[in-house]
Amino acid sequence: MKVFFVFAALAALSLASAVGLTDSQKAEAKQRAKACVKQEGITKEQAIALRSGNFADSDPKVKCFANCVLEQAGLVANGQIKPDVVLAKLGPIAGEANVKEVQAKCDSTKGADKCDTSYLLYKCYYENHAQF
Repeated sequence: MKVFFVFAALAALSLASAVGLTDSQKAEAKQRAKACVKQEGITKEQAIALRSGNFADSDPKVKCFANCVLEQAGLVANGQIKPDVVLAKLGPIAGEANVKEVQAKCDSTKGADKCDTSYLLYKCYYENHAQF
């Protein structure tokens, strides 16, 4: 079973199509993603590719885009995942047991810097069928 994935906000359109969010939550996620695309200087296509699970683009800007979105969503701060926030936001939607299972696999992931860490966290959650 897939865990609802807030990380799907990595692409401007991803959360708009996600189930379980109100229209205002979808709009907020879309705005966050657009702001991060602009801030990090990536293309919409790069954001969509990342959201779709294409991890071939290791451009540092793409990694910092992942960090930007996760930080703005409150899931990561200073390169550290906030497990309590992830559980609080995803638990009611996906089930606490499912979220905790993915957290056990992914939350110790560390990269070379905060952008790399967020990118690797996104990849781990994605590959473990946990879509934020």
